[in-house]
Amino acid sequence: MHTRSPLTRTLLFVATCSLIASTSARAEDPLPSWNDGPRKSALVRFVSSVVEEGGTNYVSAAERIAVFDNDGCLWAEQPVYFQLQFAIDRVKQLAVDHPEWKTEQPFKAVFDGDRKALAAAGEEGVLKLVMASHAGMTTEEFAAVVKDWLRTAKHPRFDRPYCELVYQPMLEVLSYLRANEFKTYIVSGGGVDFMRVFAEEVYGVPPEQVVGSSIATKFEVRNGKPVLVRLAEIDFINDKTGKPVGIHKFIGRRPIAAFGNSDGDLEMLQWTTAGQGARFGMIVHHTDAQREWAYDRQSHIGRLDKALDEAETHGWNVVDMKRDWNRVFSFAE
Repeated sequence: MHTRSPLTRTLLFVATCSLIASTSARAEDPLPSWNDGPRKSALVRFVSSVVEEGGTNYVSAAERIAVFDNDGCLWAEQPVYFQLQFAIDRVKQLAVDHPEWKTEQPFKAVFDGDRKALAAAGEEGVLKLVMASHAGMTTEEFAAVVKDWLRTAKHPRFDRPYCELVYQPMLEVLSYLRANEFKTYIVSGGGVDFMRVFAEEVYGVPPEQVVGSSIATKFEVRNGKPVLVRLAEIDFINDKTGKPVGIHKFIGRRPIAAFGNSDGDLEMLQWTTAGQGARFGMIVHHTDAQREWAYDRQSHIGRLDKALDEAETHGWNVVDMKRDWNRVFSFAE
């Protein structure tokens, strides 16, 4: 039998202890998909400071409100917003009953696969697609259609269901905040009824904590059963200046932390961090073309321009996806 020298045994002991300590540290890290650095440290310091009873920055649990944008902040948004892709797929399904769409924009652009023409249609064109694909159903029927699409549709680049294109580091942030008695809300320009279908299962955010854009609904009795019917008219746009309004209208408290990724989140970040006491703002900057996408100022999707310029002035933390995250999606190494 080979006998190790005392020095060898000592070195093995030290190495084993170091491995155990390292493994334990990783197990206790609430944000393992974040690389150690100033962004991760800033978030941990903020949370630690507001939960420390007796501390100068202590915030009661009732006031620990954190708001998150969805597209580009919690899940991906390229090459088009996922809800827009849902609308496109839905329009294609309904086309058999609408022969006039073959020559009418923006529907023609959908059938031709013409992304330039679709982009040129602008916000008005997107609204036409949304109204055509989202209205005329009861709320229950719409939820069923969304669930079916999420079950069957695949992302064109990753060939995975859209609900898997969720950022693992942001899931960890949501869990970390809730473990510290924060109430987490989604405050997005996306459709509220669309997001509520999957928000609880995917993010752990219940439907009553989702604030989004909405179309009008009305109460009807159909076949003796009370239902809510979705109408082809806008009720509320929860984007840009609408986000602080939506927060006030549906939450009723000013958040102490806000997370976004684009100029559409600028006013939400401004409103949140302008309050008294400890405040935290974070912007997800898409810088990783290999694992996800790299885009900001010139992008038609999730443009980050003015908010990026204002981040330093307001002390917001800008997350460099390539540098600060060691993992983007849960399915990726």
